[in-house]
Amino acid sequence: MRLLELGQKEIVNLNNGGRLGLIADSDFLIDEETGKIISLLVPEKRLGFRILGLESNGTEIPWNAIRKIGYDMIIIELD
Repeated sequence: MRLLELGQKEIVNLNNGGRLGLIADSDFLIDEETGKIISLLVPEKRLGFRILGLESNGTEIPWNAIRKIGYDMIIIELD
């Protein structure tokens, strides 16, 4: 599977059914020495403006939390 094919897949948490976002909006944290993916960095959904100037980093999903990559979604397992 190519990275381009992953782009529009939605990330869904198996434990609570929550939708975290799209892979296209996420960043990958990669080990520079091995080239392996360590985790996905999924930004929080925003309202289009900052409230009181506060920003959040979003959610970091370890690569080993991914349970299944399907046709239109990626199933993860996070508490």
